Amino acid sequence: MSFADLGLIPELLQAIADAGYTEPTPIQQQAIPVILAGRDVMGGAQTGTGKTAGFTLPLLQRLARHANTSASPARHPVRALILAPTRELAVQVFESVAGYGRHLSLRATCVYGGVDMNVQIQALRQGTEIVIATPGRLLDHVQQKTINLSQVEVLVLDEADRMLDMGFIPDVRRILTLLPANRQSLLFSATFSEEIRKLADQMLKSPQLIEAARRNTVSDTITHVVHPVDAGMKRNLLVHLLRGQPDTQVLVFVGTKLMCGRLARFLEQSGIPADAIHGDKSQQQRTETLDAFRGGQLRVLVATDVAARGLDIDELPCVINYELPHTAEDYIHRIGRTGRAGHKGNAVSLVSAEEKPFLADIQKLIKRDIPQETIPGFAPGARHAETAAHRHERHDCHGTGERPEHPRGGRGGRHERPIPAAAPMIAADGFDFSKPYEAPARGAAQTTASAAPPPDKPRRPLAVLLGGLGKK
Repeated sequence: MSFADLGLIPELLQAIADAGYTEPTPIQQQAIPVILAGRDVMGGAQTGTGKTAGFTLPLLQRLARHANTSASPARHPVRALILAPTRELAVQVFESVAGYGRHLSLRATCVYGGVDMNVQIQALRQGTEIVIATPGRLLDHVQQKTINLSQVEVLVLDEADRMLDMGFIPDVRRILTLLPANRQSLLFSATFSEEIRKLADQMLKSPQLIEAARRNTVSDTITHVVHPVDAGMKRNLLVHLLRGQPDTQVLVFVGTKLMCGRLARFLEQSGIPADAIHGDKSQQQRTETLDAFRGGQLRVLVATDVAARGLDIDELPCVINYELPHTAEDYIHRIGRTGRAGHKGNAVSLVSAEEKPFLADIQKLIKRDIPQETIPGFAPGARHAETAAHRHERHDCHGTGERPEHPRGGRGGRHERPIPAAAPMIAADGFDFSKPYEAPARGAAQTTASAAPPPDKPRRPLAVLLGGLGKK
């Protein structure tokens, strides 16, 4: 089957040919005709199978009748809204819309947080038919009254399950109240949960379920492997693996922003060009880092799950899970960055003993056992056992419980330092330093220092020294 068989218009067929595509993927074959017919769709497919084009192409064709070259903003109202959970995914969808719509006189704008709103406001005021947005920033524009959603004809929720995980569903429900009731709604996601199905029941009208593959499955083009290793030896093993394939570009996933930055610095110190991308970095920093990685100037990109979706890199050969995700579905999204569009990919996971429950959840979800391969020199427990034996040898000589003698004297090859005697607690005049607020006992001075000369004048009570008694 070709794209022409799907009923697409010549302008879109030309853009598809310019992009180098010849045959539609399964999700595109099923979704495009249904969307062109105006029906609501609940679509699911493995990441990297062309899901974005599956809704972008029919959306552009449905809006083609509104295409015009007028400079008046009134001729370019917002007619399609695409919601994405992350900035990276929003940018990827925007690039897809701009690429496939290059031969159509339709305007598209991408709005997301982390950047100045003024540029986005200017673009919205000039008029745009298609808006790709993250929920939070879209509501910012709604509050500023810089966007009007009253003429939206098509709504798309992309990666709806990720929106659920990130807590965006309340924002999505609020946005739904701002849209016309008479609209076409499309919900696309790589995975479906029962919560997502409940959301679909609320926002979709008699939707058609389209699944190009079983839910929560991974591509057959990806090879999986697990390397058991102690948590303290992970970064050394990572360097070992990277040095073993010096020409391979790798995306490394970690669990936290703190670990993300630390690991990238460690790789740099080890002579491996690396950089980090996470939620605390500005949008400009993230864009520059991604561009360097896509362009091949950066060999290793260390990322949190912010890059698990929306990061589209041509022929990325390898993804390494430095830390396993706590949610099994995130494993599917992480490794979905490799093995895309029919290319081969490798998914490597460094798993410590503490992460075995997460590994069991992942294997249960994808319904397959991931082969385990121990790297020589990095076997779990080997380093700890060696260290324990070394300490036992140092501190227990032949099982006698005595420390071994060294030729230089002392213990451990160092001279023993004499332990100073404890300082006396009773002064020569009988003052007890352990009880500084009590008067010395009678006769204490004579007992402890009988040879001391008698005082020249009577001693004043200790309370006077502390300011407690006045002069009589």
